[in-house]
Amino acid sequence: MQQRIEKLEKQVKWLGACVLILATVVVSLITLAAKSEPDSAKVLRARGLIIEDDQGRERILIGAPIPAAKNRVRTDLERVKAIWGKQMPPVYADLYKTYDNTTNGILVLDANGFDRIAIGDPVPDPNVGKRIGASTGFAVNDEKGFERFGYGLLTVGGRHRVTLGLDNENGQDAAGLIVQDGGMTGLMLSNADRDIYFGNAPNLGEIQNTSEGPFYGLTIRQGKEVKYEMNFANSKPAQK
Repeated sequence: MQQRIEKLEKQVKWLGACVLILATVVVSLITLAAKSEPDSAKVLRARGLIIEDDQGRERILIGAPIPAAKNRVRTDLERVKAIWGKQMPPVYADLYKTYDNTTNGILVLDANGFDRIAIGDPVPDPNVGKRIGASTGFAVNDEKGFERFGYGLLTVGGRHRVTLGLDNENGQDAAGLIVQDGGMTGLMLSNADRDIYFGNAPNLGEIQNTSEGPFYGLTIRQGKEVKYEMNFANSKPAQK
């Protein structure tokens, strides 16, 4: 009996040693595999991602294009009519159908389903009208869904245009800094039917003015009437 116990103890020790060796080999193989794993296997690939809050409401949409969200106002025409349609012209609903509401990038929604921040290529159109061109950049909306701030690169008439815009409570341009390839470069300030432009342009027609020829200076308008204009492009050289 004593001999059998001693033999069994030796077998247990030998088995324990084998298990230890086997565990060491497995760990070594796993470590080696992780080090030799190709970079492509470490990349997470997906068509879209939706982040929800603690109440199950879609709050962040990521994708190319972003995935659909049932809580989003911009893609629910009946909610669009009920929320914005009352303060818009009768043709608003038909025009709205032509607006681009998607983006390749990231869209942040608030708890009520309004677009608040969009980063993408291109960013969605404002809820009050189509952009003059697809804009790559970002846009910030208020709690009612109206765009209030945006920065983007557009292509208009075959030329690049960099814009930095601040909008009023109706989503209309209030202040804008514009740099266009081979075109206007300046600052535009608007309030109701009055606006001020300070900068230059090959032709003031680019800022809806009736003046002809190049412009470099300051112009103030009310409606279509020019109240004041100072155009250094047409001035004579200063006498020394």
